[in-house]
Amino acid sequence: MKTLKHLVAAVAALSILTSCSVLKGLTSSAASAGSNTGSAIAAIYNIFKSTGGIDLNNITTLVNLGKILSGAKSLTGATEAFTSDFTSGLISGSSNLVNSANVASVLSGLKSLANINTSAITKATSAYSANGTAPALTNSTEGVSATVSALTKLMKAL
Repeated sequence: MKTLKHLVAAVAALSILTSCSVLKGLTSSAASAGSNTGSAIAAIYNIFKSTGGIDLNNITTLVNLGKILSGAKSLTGATEAFTSDFTSGLISGSSNLVNSANVASVLSGLKSLANINTSAITKATSAYSANGTAPALTNSTEGVSATVSALTKLMKAL
């Protein structure tokens, strides 16, 4: 009888957990992160198309790169479910610039970005957010050359 009560309690707890917004919140955060990343990719892609390159001294590029790096970091060690929800958000956030034909390449590019030391870029993004100005970034700034290379590869995948 005691075992039956515990079993009933476990089933009830599981049904409450799966029907409430706790699990939906996790899904929403992955989709939201993907959507923010997708919109930032689309914004940088438009600049990339018009200028032919990545200029990290362009404030719009720098701010959007901060969003992309945040999304890339969220994929580190992510579960399959998180990645799936992130991907859905990525596609919708980019207004289908990222699509089923190129999503694998984009995810690979994001994972490459997550493995680069981007602390100097993150500091520049934070400085801009705090006071409206950012320090100049050059190819000799740690992580910049590798980031530009990875981001250029990602843009060419689109």
